[in-house]
Amino acid sequence: MRTDIFARLDREPEPPKIEIPRMSRHRIALFGGTLVFYLAIVVAVLDSSWLVALDWKVMLFRPYQQWPELHAFLDYYVVLGQRGPTAVMVAAWLGWRSWRQHTLRPLLTLGTSLLLLNISVGAVKLGLGRLGPHYATQIGSAEMFAGGDIFPSGHTANAVVTWGILAYLATTPRARRYLSAVSAFVSLGVGLTTVYIGTHWLSDVLLGWAAGLLIMLALPWFEPLITRAEIWILSVRASWRARRTLGGPSAGVPGEPVPVLVPRTLEGVGDGATARSEAEGPGLPGTSQALDGPQEPESAPGPAAEPPGAGGPPGTAGRSRAHSAHGVRAERTPPGPAASRRPPHADRTPRSSAAPARPVTGGPVAP
Repeated sequence: MRTDIFARLDREPEPPKIEIPRMSRHRIALFGGTLVFYLAIVVAVLDSSWLVALDWKVMLFRPYQQWPELHAFLDYYVVLGQRGPTAVMVAAWLGWRSWRQHTLRPLLTLGTSLLLLNISVGAVKLGLGRLGPHYATQIGSAEMFAGGDIFPSGHTANAVVTWGILAYLATTPRARRYLSAVSAFVSLGVGLTTVYIGTHWLSDVLLGWAAGLLIMLALPWFEPLITRAEIWILSVRASWRARRTLGGPSAGVPGEPVPVLVPRTLEGVGDGATARSEAEGPGLPGTSQALDGPQEPESAPGPAAEPPGAGGPPGTAGRSRAHSAHGVRAERTPPGPAASRRPPHADRTPRSSAAPARPVTGGPVAP
């Protein structure tokens, strides 16, 4: 067993037992309080209250002019809140975890959270239509319903959800605490960075934090849907693999029978082989060919044979006629170079230069 640190990178033999977060009373209370905070910010901005006045004070302070040495670093740091780069990085990490733990839950949870983020934040952005600080037209105005799309801050909400999902999917309480602190620090820094460079009002950032936290607190309500989606995807994959296996060539199934060409020999051909040929009858001319393999075509017949009964004992003529009609069914012997596959003829010499073939028992002998 490996004991080094790289053993943690190996794939686990079976899916681990991970405790799925449930919607407890504590979580429901946090969700309700965050929702009240969310609605209070929206009402305060719509009413052009003290929060809008604070937005203008921070905007006119111009933090990017007060601390210009931070501008170069913060231009890169704010990328941690952009949806495209952060989603790719987190998806790569969760994809490896899905492979290692034999489960699709990490990727499905990330996809669910990003879908909820796009729907909720995007709908509020387009519905309220607030303009950003660089496009403001009147000092002290809330700049609502003017065709903008910055309220709430998408960078801030995305930072809360993308990095908070790592803490949500942590397998141990210690890792969950550490990752929660890291995600809070990153999302807080991204939100304040957008205020520093002047792309968002302070109230945009506050609403972005609340929007991202609402999504993270509501995720346990979507766990049954995530579980059903995982089961369905795995069943579809299993059925696709089964169809692919059945559709391809299956191992161990024989194909079409291929006839084996076995040379016929005249060794051992006697009265027993001739009797079997007579018993098969004239109605089965292809039986011997199917068993012994295809035969070469017969050559043209030679001169007329002697009349039946001449030059042999009684019964020889009948056997000769049966032999000429159906051929001799020889026993299967190992192939050899000197073996012949043609039936003998009484008045024709063999073609090979080897010793003459042995004549059929009881027939006339060639001169």
